[in-house]
Amino acid sequence: MSRQDVTAIVVTFDSAHALPECLGVLRADSVPVIVVDNASTDDTAAMAEGQGGRVIRNARNEGYGRANNIGVRAADTEFVLIVNPDCIVDRGAVASLVDAARRYPDAAFFAPQIVEPSGRVFYQPRSLLAASLTNPGGKLVLPEGEACAPFFSGACFLIRREAFLRLGGFDENIFLFYEDDDLCRRVADSGSALIYVPQAVVRHGRGRSSGDKPGRVFTSRWHQAWSRAYVSRKYGLPNPAPGMFAVNALKTVGASLTLRRKLVERYGGSAAGAWAAMRGRKAF
Repeated sequence: MSRQDVTAIVVTFDSAHALPECLGVLRADSVPVIVVDNASTDDTAAMAEGQGGRVIRNARNEGYGRANNIGVRAADTEFVLIVNPDCIVDRGAVASLVDAARRYPDAAFFAPQIVEPSGRVFYQPRSLLAASLTNPGGKLVLPEGEACAPFFSGACFLIRREAFLRLGGFDENIFLFYEDDDLCRRVADSGSALIYVPQAVVRHGRGRSSGDKPGRVFTSRWHQAWSRAYVSRKYGLPNPAPGMFAVNALKTVGASLTLRRKLVERYGGSAAGAWAAMRGRKAF
């Protein structure tokens, strides 16, 4: 029997390679799933339907935040579990997150322990948007148990649906990157706590959400640079775009001499995204 208190939201884009395992474990744990597909060119949507997910097909790639907002609005449960398609949620992890939510009624956001392929536990030691508990050196110290923190990864988390919608969900000006930092900042600014729940374990493939194609690294780095400039401006922080543009433009020139496509895409995308932010371009 499926859980009646939580719906998993999985945003996909050419994610057919990662989706079966992601959806399979959620189905085995009786967690209903809404898959919001961002106009994939592979068989992601059909595969999601074959795995028992409810599929919402976007006519174009709406980006991570907008697509998640669509999924959350379509859900009707008390909680939603935001899950990247390259995340494997351990059996019982969702129940542990919901249990924590019942025990901490003043909290809105619940983060699992995210384990990377190397076995390293991912825990965000600092954020550009930290208003409290700043950690300039980024020293990683894992809590020994449940703990409050100002920021967590957006790869997988549980949130009260009412709180998510009341805050406006993810910022829809952002296509990709920093939308999780921005959401965490707004949750904290609203007076709600964010809780780390280490007994809920999620294994993250990190970077496997979409298949590798020429140009994808460039696009990803473009949005990362643009989004950093956008959230910096949104919260009154120094504008990083000129510095990012100068450094990455020089690196692009150097990388082009090596004929290494991914390096050229990496630095060129960062330079182009910073330049676009300086010119006032939007992410969409």
